[in-house]
Amino acid sequence: MDKQYYVYIMTNKNNTTLYTGVKNDLPGRVFEHKNKLIEGFTKKYNIIKVVYYEVYADVHEAILREKQIKGGSRAKKIKLIEEMNPQ
Repeated sequence: MDKQYYVYIMTNKNNTTLYTGVKNDLPGRVFEHKNKLIEGFTKKYNIIKVVYYEVYADVHEAILREKQIKGGSRAKKIKLIEEMNPQ
């Protein structure tokens, strides 16, 4: 089976801080963030829930998309989230 790469946006309990990342094992990465196994931004800001994701077959496309999302405004990120996850 071919690998899949996930570009994802996570947030904290109050939906006030957004984090964008890319990984080939989204469930594993979410586990790491929720259990604060990774030092840094996500641990500091209590990033615990996935609110948006995209799936890619090519790692280079996924990385380019991650950079595109990270470079966008907060309003653009929220629009992406609301389109996929209106709740």
